[in-house]
Amino acid sequence: MNHQSDQYYINQVLEGQVNAFSVLIERYQNLVYTVVYRMIKNKEEAEEVAQDSFIKAFKSLDNYRGDAKFSTWLYTIAYRKSLDALKKSKRMITSELIEEINEGEIELVNDALNYLQAKERKKIISNSIMKLAKDEAAIITWYYFDEKSVKEIVEMTDLTADNVKIKLYRGRKKLYSILKYHISPEISSKNGRAI
Repeated sequence: MNHQSDQYYINQVLEGQVNAFSVLIERYQNLVYTVVYRMIKNKEEAEEVAQDSFIKAFKSLDNYRGDAKFSTWLYTIAYRKSLDALKKSKRMITSELIEEINEGEIELVNDALNYLQAKERKKIISNSIMKLAKDEAAIITWYYFDEKSVKEIVEMTDLTADNVKIKLYRGRKKLYSILKYHISPEISSKNGRAI
């Protein structure tokens, strides 16, 4: 595994060594695809949009000034490409109404997510996140699974910090409702009470 910084490869590409970009693709393709797929909900289309995002990043690389992390800049491109694709296909996904849950249950979300991070549970998480609205799916993915800060998410999405926090809060609530069936046994045994 190559541990050189992103900037090292960016500089190589800008100096004419275009093959260096493949290292950046390798480094971020899974995370970019995951976010795009969770927004678009269609594998073939998500692959296309993820590829388009890298092509756009490659073509625009000389515009990257290093003000934000390269990953943040790349995710911004992928996020906007996903929104464009959804508008074009006129398949804007609407959130389904979900049952309200109380604050005490919300506090258990992080424990539940950590528990479910175990390899055999990843599919359950992915399938559950797929049921969220496009922006909530992206924000939950970045915040919990890529450890992006609210500030970085603001930069990527052009939403306000308050808006990101609200979507994060709503996304967590919805995710909890969806995961509830899967995590109830673990939580109730851990806390000595049923949900």
